[in-house]
Amino acid sequence: MKRLRKPTRLAVFAALAPLLLAAAIAGAQPSERLEGRVVAVHDGDTITILDREERQHRIRLAGIDAPESGQPYGRAAKNALSRRVYDRWVRVEVVKLDHYGRVVGKVTQTGRDVGRDQVEAGMAWWLRVFAEEQSPEDQRLYEAAEARARETRRGLWRDREPVEPWLWRREHPRERASG
Repeated sequence: MKRLRKPTRLAVFAALAPLLLAAAIAGAQPSERLEGRVVAVHDGDTITILDREERQHRIRLAGIDAPESGQPYGRAAKNALSRRVYDRWVRVEVVKLDHYGRVVGKVTQTGRDVGRDQVEAGMAWWLRVFAEEQSPEDQRLYEAAEARARETRRGLWRDREPVEPWLWRREHPRERASG
């Protein structure tokens, strides 16, 4: 009689991964709206909300990229976002799911666009590469917000040559935030 081997953690994960991904995708779809209280701020562009059914949703703010935690202004960006939304009710207009399974969405709090506020405060870059995912009006508003932050040298624009997070991550792959 052949003895059955105990499954390894990797085998169990491999078997469950498709189900977990399907559950994450089922949680939010593009053009859907989510609402919830912010229960965690992970960095300058990622939050977790708890909806009315007490389900958690990890949200990446659409259209922006904030400095990583090990990067100059990384902590400042996280703190600015925390002051703005932590323990407050937000609305999320779902844009897509990213390759990490996070919801990417436009987050508003009391009618104000939180991502655009981060850009205008000099706490994030406008992600032009994803501009096609924004309305033409949002494209204009985000571009203008970044221009004002640069001109007035707010936040990360105080540095002579701030390093974009996507370039910083390429140079520091092991120092990435959990984002």
